[in-house]
Amino acid sequence: MDNLSSVTTTLDAVAFDVDISTGGRRRILHPLSLSLSEHRIAVIGANGSGKSTLLRLIAGLVAPSEGSLQLSPAPVRSGFIFANPQAQLIMPVVGEDIAFSLRRRISSAAQRRQRSREILDTMGLGDREDSSIYELSSGERQKVALAGVLAAEPELVLADEPTTLLDLRSTVEFTELLMGLSAPMIVATHDLSLAARAERVLVFEAGRILFDGPPETAIPHYRRIAAQHPPHPPRAQ
Repeated sequence: MDNLSSVTTTLDAVAFDVDISTGGRRRILHPLSLSLSEHRIAVIGANGSGKSTLLRLIAGLVAPSEGSLQLSPAPVRSGFIFANPQAQLIMPVVGEDIAFSLRRRISSAAQRRQRSREILDTMGLGDREDSSIYELSSGERQKVALAGVLAAEPELVLADEPTTLLDLRSTVEFTELLMGLSAPMIVATHDLSLAARAERVLVFEAGRILFDGPPETAIPHYRRIAAQHPPHPPRAQ
């Protein structure tokens, strides 16, 4: 992956707590120290294991309760892709949503519209520029969300379970788009075929990293962990 941009994320004893209804605090992410510099990194683990929290910390959406986090070379423009594209689509029309993401970089409305068309073409959505986002399939909406992120020319892309709401065909198409990005990417995912295409995989369990290594060893380790935790029994009614 020569000539591709590089970002190093350094976490020094980073932990994250949340308030609970009883008035106390609950630790979501236990202290961890990491240096993340690979071009493609996957984070896997069960729901509630800390995957999304890690990505939100790196994106600056939340602040660490303890420790410090640095991205270099600083400052770094990051783009965040949510599991549900509705969380980040702002405007009701596809082209308008992309143009909205371009407003800080391009002052001319005509130039924003032109650049919006170019980005949508790369997503295979050139014919959807004037469509309502509510007319789109889940796969198309996620592509529009990605297009909006790319419009800001991020130096680091963070994707939080981006294929969760997609069918198989849309998952394959969207995965290829992600793998084709020039910017480095950290993706939290349940899709082990996507994780297998990363250079490095972090396996999370209960707010801790249990394994850190290449996909060919990390994914089998995660499968063994999952097999050791049978489903919870039904709750009494």
